[in-house]
Amino acid sequence: MKTFRKLLLFGMLISITSCLSYEKYVVESDYSYLGKFKRYQTFDFLSDANYNNLQSDQDTTLRKAIASRMKLQGFKQEQRNPSLLVTYKVFYDDFSFQGYQQPELEQWIRYEDEEMEYDPVKYSLRQGTLLIIFLDRKKETAVWQGYASSLFGNQQFDNERYLKRAVRNIFDQYRLFADGTVINTRFN
Repeated sequence: MKTFRKLLLFGMLISITSCLSYEKYVVESDYSYLGKFKRYQTFDFLSDANYNNLQSDQDTTLRKAIASRMKLQGFKQEQRNPSLLVTYKVFYDDFSFQGYQQPELEQWIRYEDEEMEYDPVKYSLRQGTLLIIFLDRKKETAVWQGYASSLFGNQQFDNERYLKRAVRNIFDQYRLFADGTVINTRFN
């Protein structure tokens, strides 16, 4: 009987541990001090072939999840002259990535100090990184990027909910509505 209890307890522990690792990925973002975040009202996807080499259902899931979140935050999808072009890329191997140590975007947007210095930080991103980039169409430059790393070490990558959750977690780093108002993330 003791052996059965030990096995049952061990099985429950394994199940709980696997559930905890389900969301164990790194999420970060950074932005350009040249971004005019209060002016961005519209978006569209950068027209490119599926250079991610994703299965079509994964590509469709990511595209729909990104569009849904953009619309939820007040952006209108517009094919003609959008203010932001959105693209995403999936990296299948580990790699080093240069990000920046910066004030939170919603703090910086109050002052929009273009003269601030960038403080580079090297990130070691693990296998399976989803990178979402916002490009200012007029300036032809990236103004924001968010990324979630270690997605593919998880067997859930093919799961639609898992991909949507990764997109949501990345967008939780971009807490602005289309008109530049900050999304209140504190629930007191």
